[in-house]
Amino acid sequence: MARDNIAPSSPDANSPRTADHEKQFTSIIPEDDRPPLEPTISSVSNHDMPDVTYTVTGDMDEIYNRFSEQRKKIITAVLSFCSFLAPISSTTVLSAVPEVAETFQCDGSIINLSNAMYMLFMGLSPCFSGPFGNIYGRKWVSFASAVLFSAFSIGTALAPNLASFFIFRILTAFQGTAFLVIGSSVIGDIYKPTERGTALGWFMSGTLIGPALGPFIGGIIVTFRSWRDIFWVQTALAGTATLLVLFLQPETIHNKRSEELKGLPGAKKARKMWQWLNPFRIVRLYRYLNLLTVALASSSLVWNMYSLLTPIRYVLNPRFNLTSPLQSGLFYIAPGGGYLLGTFFGGRWADHIVKKYIKKRGERIPEDRLRSCLTFMGIVVPACMLIYGWSVEKRKGGIALPVIMMFLQGVAQLFCFPSLNTYCLDVMQQRSAEVVAGNYMLRYMFAAAGSAVCLPAIRKIGVGWFSTISAFFLIGATLATYITTLYGRQWREAVDAKKEARREGENQV
Repeated sequence: MARDNIAPSSPDANSPRTADHEKQFTSIIPEDDRPPLEPTISSVSNHDMPDVTYTVTGDMDEIYNRFSEQRKKIITAVLSFCSFLAPISSTTVLSAVPEVAETFQCDGSIINLSNAMYMLFMGLSPCFSGPFGNIYGRKWVSFASAVLFSAFSIGTALAPNLASFFIFRILTAFQGTAFLVIGSSVIGDIYKPTERGTALGWFMSGTLIGPALGPFIGGIIVTFRSWRDIFWVQTALAGTATLLVLFLQPETIHNKRSEELKGLPGAKKARKMWQWLNPFRIVRLYRYLNLLTVALASSSLVWNMYSLLTPIRYVLNPRFNLTSPLQSGLFYIAPGGGYLLGTFFGGRWADHIVKKYIKKRGERIPEDRLRSCLTFMGIVVPACMLIYGWSVEKRKGGIALPVIMMFLQGVAQLFCFPSLNTYCLDVMQQRSAEVVAGNYMLRYMFAAAGSAVCLPAIRKIGVGWFSTISAFFLIGATLATYITTLYGRQWREAVDAKKEARREGENQV
């Protein structure tokens, strides 16, 4: 075994430093009183010794050991439940679109537009919740968002007209995305880099199972009760989340930026707050081309998900001669089941790929994590989308084929999202909340576009061609992600070098 593989904390027994240390130690004990030396048997062979060396992964940082493994699991469970709220609210109304449209005497496409607006404001929200989480900490931003989410859910349930329905839906969306941004940041706070993928997999299960199960739950409610009861159930869930955050989510941030404000005069405080909260600060992160390509990859998956889920009642009900919201709601169980199954494997697969490349390179490079999602995002999901769209278009395969394709898509997406989300935490640890916020901002912009255009587009060109467009979007995003695995590190270093050169120029002036 090479000597430089031995940990620094275990000096060579034959080194002069060790010999001197032994002389100092033995000199204080009379020779006659020293116990006889006995051979010991160790279960650790020389082949095991490299495992104790320090590899630059961040895994040895003491800051990740503040909470026990059991406490971390509880925190992750709370975060996953909270992350379930905003996405489920975005789709529960899908099964009740005709009923809501009838109440407000408008076309179903108008109610789908409210869903698009919902996701548009889900995209805008991270520009504020991410920076606030960095300044004041994760816990109280989560708590405030949960309280407001509950209040606006009540407003939606009581909405007397279409305008108030739109307003309260938008306000609910603006609060709900904070759970997604803060939740990802908390995972980055408490888990080591080589463990984050698994934890993010469990956290992401809430964000993905919510949209899939929302229409099923909404279908049950609207079949037997009023559509307004959907939002009363949502209020109850949000109230539960408020209590969970208050009592079970500790503060996890490593350093609050608010500490930097202490002792500053009011004008300087205001100037610093504007610098930190300026939403263009999030947008400027896309100077890093690697962050842009990963955000587009996430966006392609979310576009695919919402353009698949949004028109189900208008596409599959006529195709299979279904008549009730409950029957169409059953179709959403397929992708939901896929997301649930993928939860057990997707994050672990991402962490496995990271560890594999650490052994190969001797160091951790954040871009290596992205390799875990390429096959699923570039082959499995597009293939499922094409088969789903054209089987419905051509009326082939009966009910079973589209259901199987939706299930497989759900599994494959959980092999993609943990990798993409964890990359955002790994690549820029000090600004992780802002990087995640930028990623969610772009992905929900595309989700809003997908929700708005999918039904008119399907009516115009058919579900087969619309699914083909979605598949090519995914393939293009996968190619961009693969290029990022090759050149992402160079892109990052180039931007950082320019920033450093500019900073040095300013200091010289």
